[in-house]
Amino acid sequence: MIASNALSNARSNALRVLVPGLLLPSLMAHAGGWAVITVDDLPDYAEAAKPVALSFMVRQHGVTPMERLSPSVEATSGRLSARAMALPAGQPGRYAVSLNLPSAGDWSITIRSGFGKSDVTLLPLPVVDHGERLTKAVNDTERGQRLFIAKGCPMCHQQSGAGPILDGKRFDVAYISGFLANPPSAGRAQGKPTMPNLGLKQREITSLVAYLNSDRQVTAR
Repeated sequence: MIASNALSNARSNALRVLVPGLLLPSLMAHAGGWAVITVDDLPDYAEAAKPVALSFMVRQHGVTPMERLSPSVEATSGRLSARAMALPAGQPGRYAVSLNLPSAGDWSITIRSGFGKSDVTLLPLPVVDHGERLTKAVNDTERGQRLFIAKGCPMCHQQSGAGPILDGKRFDVAYISGFLANPPSAGRAQGKPTMPNLGLKQREITSLVAYLNSDRQVTAR
């Protein structure tokens, strides 16, 4: 009997420790523990030893700009690395950073928002020697794939469940182009998930539509 009570108490204690740990990620998501990073202008490539200027927004739940954060940006290529802190850039929720990538190659750039684990790793950025250009131009579909990550789309459309899954779907070009240029605001007053206006440029919209309507499988990074 004593052994049985001891075993029961041990199980209860274990559950007290285990259950909060299992629930914490879910509770954080519902309590505001995630945000979306959207890069403003993503270059097709960069030049070695020439500072790369990046600016981005951090929005809680993909909507509300977040101030007073301390974001950082890290870049790696093989054994090389670069890191810089981002600073507020005038508009609530917007931050800017200047990153110096010392050599040519493919650089993986990770933006850490400073809010929980709301980070994003961009698709590798090609870096060429100073004064050179890419030997092959980036097409719309390739650019769209990079932008899909850089604009934070996977966070809402896969990881958080805030937006619909886009895998296997194709869209009318005129409709989806208009939607991306000016997302409908209906539902915001009721607190329903609604895509914010990201201020996308026409080339960005064209590239995103090309990617969404390509033979692709959208994946989060």
